[in-house]
Amino acid sequence: MPLSDAAGYPLWINVLIFLAAAGVIWFSGLRLTRHLDAIATRTGLEQAFVGMLLLGGITSLPEVANTVTAAQLGRPALAVNNLLGSAAINVLLLAVVDGFVGRAAVTSIVAKPSTMMMAALCMMVLILIAVVVTLGDVLIPGIGIGAGSLAIGAAAVFSFWLATGHDRRSPWSVEGDEDDGAEPEDAVPDVGLPGLWVRVAIDGVLILVAGYALSAVGDALSQQLGLTSAIVGFGLIGTATSLPELVTIVAALKLGRPEMAFGQVLGTNFVNLALFPLGDAIYRGGPMIDTLGRFETISALLGAGLIGVFMVGLLEHRDRTIWKMGVDSAAVIVLFAMGTAALAMV
Repeated sequence: MPLSDAAGYPLWINVLIFLAAAGVIWFSGLRLTRHLDAIATRTGLEQAFVGMLLLGGITSLPEVANTVTAAQLGRPALAVNNLLGSAAINVLLLAVVDGFVGRAAVTSIVAKPSTMMMAALCMMVLILIAVVVTLGDVLIPGIGIGAGSLAIGAAAVFSFWLATGHDRRSPWSVEGDEDDGAEPEDAVPDVGLPGLWVRVAIDGVLILVAGYALSAVGDALSQQLGLTSAIVGFGLIGTATSLPELVTIVAALKLGRPEMAFGQVLGTNFVNLALFPLGDAIYRGGPMIDTLGRFETISALLGAGLIGVFMVGLLEHRDRTIWKMGVDSAAVIVLFAMGTAALAMV
């Protein structure tokens, strides 16, 4: 039974496939975080860097699969809103997990300058998307990609690169948060470094396959339930493809690695937004951005606003809590609810 024909399956079968794929992602995501944390411990890599580059890149694999599939099917709204929905939902998940893991506000224990640099750059890329969607795109002759999509992809890649080395270049640090000199605990003490990389590769393949299943079945469920591509892309598939992020956020915070959690969320967003040119190159109906409208503009601005709230919390660096979470996390949840209501009206 190929997943490309999932729309022809009974609803209950698609629900079972959806839940099974979610279970694979949950298990693989937990393993992936522990393995990458052990690699960071043994190699001396920074937690923010591991979160952004490795965790962020691997957990973006479901969005890659969905972007390619949706563009091939001629459904650009589904592809783009999956990317924008994931960008907003990833930040929301960080806020929600803050209320369940640990007693301190998550932004009170994140001190690396690179985390705030990532947040600022991610906001700028999302605002750029809103601007390009509002103004429209122009197809570049000969390569079949819109200039706007190419600019968004280039901005995301450049921002990713700029943030990776920011801690080494930064002239400042947060007072009182320096490393106490204690050796970090190895999450997987009985496995050699080559074996850890093999396990990371296996986890990545499982997440990719399960993410594709979630996207295919999610699209089928949208047709069976009579939902629009924009809503399905932002809500259903955006949530489904964000399951790897949820699992890795939980695992990272339980390991006491808040910078890895932030790096993973923002790194995933950079990778996802860099997929705009890929989707545009596959889509054959002209510039992909020209098919979008107010829904996508609000989606992009919502993601930027959510990150902005957390950036304020990172700069304040205080441990004020409400509902067992940081005040900034609570504000993110409220803002997401308001933004979702606005999208529903559009």
